[in-house]
Amino acid sequence: MRGQNLNLAFGTEVIYDDAEFYIGDNDKTGIVGVNGVGKTTLFRVLLGEQPLDSGKIHIGSARLGYLPQEIGFADKQKTVWDYLFDARPVRETEARLSELYDELAIADESQHDELLREVSILQSRLDEYDAYNAENTLLELIYDMSIENELLGMKLGELSGGQKSKIAFAHVLFSNPQILLLDEPTNHLDASTKDFVTSYLKSYKGSVLIISHDAEFLNAVVNKILFVNKVTHKTSVYDGNYTAFKRKYAQEQLLKELRITQQEQEIKKLSDFVQRARQASRTNHNLKRMGQDREVKLAKAIAALEKRDREYKHVKIKLEPKTQSGKIPLEVKNLAFRYDGKQNLYDDLSFMLNANERFLIVGENGVGKSTLLKLIMGILQPKSGEIKFSQKTEIAYYAQELELLDLDKTVLQNTDADGYTELQLRNILGNFLFQGDAVFKKVSTLSPGEKARVSLCKLLLARANLLILDEPTNHLDPDTQAIIGENFRDYTGTILLVSHNADFAEQIGITRMLVLPDGKIVDYSKELLAYYYILNTDFI
Repeated sequence: MRGQNLNLAFGTEVIYDDAEFYIGDNDKTGIVGVNGVGKTTLFRVLLGEQPLDSGKIHIGSARLGYLPQEIGFADKQKTVWDYLFDARPVRETEARLSELYDELAIADESQHDELLREVSILQSRLDEYDAYNAENTLLELIYDMSIENELLGMKLGELSGGQKSKIAFAHVLFSNPQILLLDEPTNHLDASTKDFVTSYLKSYKGSVLIISHDAEFLNAVVNKILFVNKVTHKTSVYDGNYTAFKRKYAQEQLLKELRITQQEQEIKKLSDFVQRARQASRTNHNLKRMGQDREVKLAKAIAALEKRDREYKHVKIKLEPKTQSGKIPLEVKNLAFRYDGKQNLYDDLSFMLNANERFLIVGENGVGKSTLLKLIMGILQPKSGEIKFSQKTEIAYYAQELELLDLDKTVLQNTDADGYTELQLRNILGNFLFQGDAVFKKVSTLSPGEKARVSLCKLLLARANLLILDEPTNHLDPDTQAIIGENFRDYTGTILLVSHNADFAEQIGITRMLVLPDGKIVDYSKELLAYYYILNTDFI
């Protein structure tokens, strides 16, 4: 894959400026750069969804497979099995072949060559998809990814967030593309599935391009890094994993800083000389002449001065409840719930939260972690049991799929809250990297990371004393994850959390854990937390 002379701008915002890169046929490449630099845009260019202003990316006739950051299904009534199997269009290709053979039987001899050519093309396609072994290949993939048999008959619209990610990932892997495009592929994945995917991608026969904030995952998979520079709008390819890239990039920046310092010293020396020459007596012809010569050199030196990579701002937040809750902000008594036509997710589930504690819900994907939070929030109704809040409890909820945002409204409209002027809101949004006219962007146009920042801003503005958080670190870069981790650690209210991010859970100071589906409550321990994040390891 080769990118040549790539140029793209959205209005006055330059994305690529004569960018170039080369990636080999079997390279596993991480795409990195600060938020908003154009990583996902590169995928959209490859997929033909975003035209370049000029330049071209050469991929030949390679088949592309794409896993987007935000998972959505066009046909939510389709079963999981049909969705997975249709990743290779074996059935429709075989149906078309059958039609062609029927047409050949009655066609004029003059039509035979054309029909036989199409037969040959379709037969080659079936060979590429390994049609005769396709079902067994899919069953092996389902087993390796620990996809439960009962999921296969479910409709896509019934899946949880974690299940959606796993099924979408299996779909793109089974499609057998020659180039895999993966945008934040480890979001929502449990530890065992992540381990399988890591191993699978390392040995994948084809190119893999990965956008990820998961440094550990990148280090384990990639052998190259494609860096998109926000300042120069160029792209550079580095050999090695993410850690090797950071080391090389830091060395480059050190050498660059030394060069810039020398350039600036030379510019100051020339500038001082030019200034003295300008102030010299008119009769001092030698100095005047030398000054004109230095002035030409000064202009060239200023034009050649390298740019420093800017220090980019990071999200700043301070979570502070308006009031303190009672001693027991939330109590769940004898809760039972099931989706229509399904078995109970919980039977007689009971627990309570103590004021100011950090309470983590753990369990495999699909056991009802996000469902429990939706029951507590009143989005779903239990079949039996009771959910009680103290009179002083004030709640703020962060939804895993960011569905609480109004996509048709602007950033500013989504964060409108009582007690704040527009100026105050815009200042707060500035801390979340929405500055100037960015607050008037429709949320539907934002990237998942930007939507996550809007949701975090809403959380801040609520100033609640009970935070209910469903995978709050998904879509966020490591720096922002660390910042919100520090803030949640220092927050004086209560936190009820669902998260696959063990480092984040450790950082905020979990006190107790609820283990689903059995409803057991245990005191926090680092070892126990690690155990629950590798539940499926034996099935790989």
